[in-house]
Amino acid sequence: MTKKQLGIFLSVVLVIIAALIVGIVLTDGLYEKDATIQETMQDAVLHEGDKINLFGMLVNPGLISAYIVTAVILVFAAIVRIFVIPRFKTVPGKFQLVLEEAVGMFDGMAKNSSPHRNRFLGAYIFAAAAYIFVGTLFELFGLPWQTAAGESVALPAPLSDINGAIALGCLSYLVILAGGILSNRVRGLGRTLKEFSLPISMSFRLFGALLSGMLVSELVYYYISLSFLLPVLVGVLFTVMHALVQAYVLATLTSLIYGEVTEPYVKKSKVSAKDKHKKFKPEVNV
Repeated sequence: MTKKQLGIFLSVVLVIIAALIVGIVLTDGLYEKDATIQETMQDAVLHEGDKINLFGMLVNPGLISAYIVTAVILVFAAIVRIFVIPRFKTVPGKFQLVLEEAVGMFDGMAKNSSPHRNRFLGAYIFAAAAYIFVGTLFELFGLPWQTAAGESVALPAPLSDINGAIALGCLSYLVILAGGILSNRVRGLGRTLKEFSLPISMSFRLFGALLSGMLVSELVYYYISLSFLLPVLVGVLFTVMHALVQAYVLATLTSLIYGEVTEPYVKKSKVSAKDKHKKFKPEVNV
């Protein structure tokens, strides 16, 4: 590490330490806990205190986030398809290179996992991963919305609502089920039904990952001396990490199970006892 880099590193460390000290000095004894961990968990899962009025129905804020994220992805995809893709060049630019790498990665994942039926699989895992990634990063914008009680709330990630996580997990399972039935009929149905716990594991993996990130940030805020500057770093790092990891995990898990249930059934040839005896009978030289 050069002297300049060392100086910058020490300056950042000193700023963080100073912020912690100032927080302790200024707020020591003045902090009162507004909600317990149990209440925080209840609001995070059930959203009882921040329902939003949508055309006369009380819905969770995650539903509004899901609509917004879906609209953003669809509009962006339409713009890219209409205005950008027709102008692709033989020597790709930066955006073209990133897009081709992303499509190639998921297309290769689908072909490697399911070499027999993979055209729809590649498109689905790409769309699901894009939705998870964009939806998880959506909470960083802190888009405000008014609740039914008249209070302001920041819209969360769509998958931080357990209903959204269950919907995506069940949709992935239905895609696997459809692929199994189309490829192997009854045998494909049986192979898929063996993985009956798959939608549960997918759903709660997504929901648990996002909920854990939120709880870590809440715990950092809970200790007032750490609630200066540090929650920003923790929130951004956890959000980006969950966006990348959960998108990759769901795409990989879906493609692997899809490849298993769509693998063609190979009927084993029956060998008679007489042929088996001839096959393994040792030769005797006289």
